[in-house]
Amino acid sequence: MSLQYKPETARRRIKNADPVMANVIKRVGPFRMETEFELSPFEALLRAIVHQQLSIKAAAAIHARVTALFGAQIKPRALLDMNVDTLREAGLSKAKILAVKDLAARRLDGTVPELSVLHQESNEAIIERLSSVRGVGRWTVQMMLIFKLGRPDILPVDDLGVRKGYHFAYATPALPSAAELVEAGEKWAPYRSVASWYLWRACELDWPE
Repeated sequence: MSLQYKPETARRRIKNADPVMANVIKRVGPFRMETEFELSPFEALLRAIVHQQLSIKAAAAIHARVTALFGAQIKPRALLDMNVDTLREAGLSKAKILAVKDLAARRLDGTVPELSVLHQESNEAIIERLSSVRGVGRWTVQMMLIFKLGRPDILPVDDLGVRKGYHFAYATPALPSAAELVEAGEKWAPYRSVASWYLWRACELDWPE
């Protein structure tokens, strides 16, 4: 599994289309996105659910405790049958227990398929399919499309980091709306995933007050 595009081609296309993004790309440097190709869709969604509304450190600790309950790998059937109190003791909230059990059921009924099935589907079809899982929204599936499936043209317009990066780079008076980002992103197509990554990195740069 690899990215569905060539990063250097994407960088060049965005730089030629948008001088503001060209400056961001110059300041940030090479494209070095950390991918999740090693995870199955089931595993990636499980980790995403566990990480919701938690710090990275706290979420990693809970995910490790949950994984330890199952040995080397969490199987959907075993997760579905796991005692609720045991999962609660591992650190999962009531809402997340309901979500991970629904995820397990959706894996068993085929709603959450093998990776090979997702590769045959469009971005919107995947979003519709996977966001039917309890606790999984559009943003979560968009992150999977970018970091796991390596899709080139995803723009998560509701992502706070993307909005902040745009605000800094373009020196806007306020954070952009979803509609404003959609319009701005037309210049970055068909490589809006790469533009999103650079907007995330833009949040780490020093900008004038």
